Amino acid sequence: MFLCYNDTRKQERNEQTMKTIWFDMDGTIANLYAVENWLSMLRAEDPTPYAIAHVMHNMSLLARYLNKVQKRGYRIGIISWLSKCSTPNYDEAVTFAKITWIKKHLSSVKFDEINIVAYGTPKEQFMETENDILFDDEEKNRINWGGTAYEPCDIMQVLKELVQGE
Repeated sequence: MFLCYNDTRKQERNEQTMKTIWFDMDGTIANLYAVENWLSMLRAEDPTPYAIAHVMHNMSLLARYLNKVQKRGYRIGIISWLSKCSTPNYDEAVTFAKITWIKKHLSSVKFDEINIVAYGTPKEQFMETENDILFDDEEKNRINWGGTAYEPCDIMQVLKELVQGE
């Protein structure tokens, strides 16, 4: 498997109780598909849509929830695909744009793991325990996850419940 970017802050943990909450980016937290001419720009190897995508949630509230669930023992991670149209130089530019986007919009969140991977990489490969949670806009990814997976519209409610200990 080709990993273009992997930032891991592995910690010793109890595999039975520790869960990771994984987030897709495009169409889940970053509104890539609302960027005008996004597809033609990606096909032209222009990473701009990744950099200028608007947020899909109240990021201040999302950051607070993520920091609170981390204090409760959850790990937080990103699994995001590179562009389908891909070259090594473009992969590097896309990775830079995505990491910059994360740092801009979720600067207070210390992600335990960030994986920017080749388009189509099965996200279930990153599941560390059967208790891991995935938020992803693609139904196929949620089905293949084989565990608990939600649509982007469920992010705030699920995190709120986790913060409250439900």
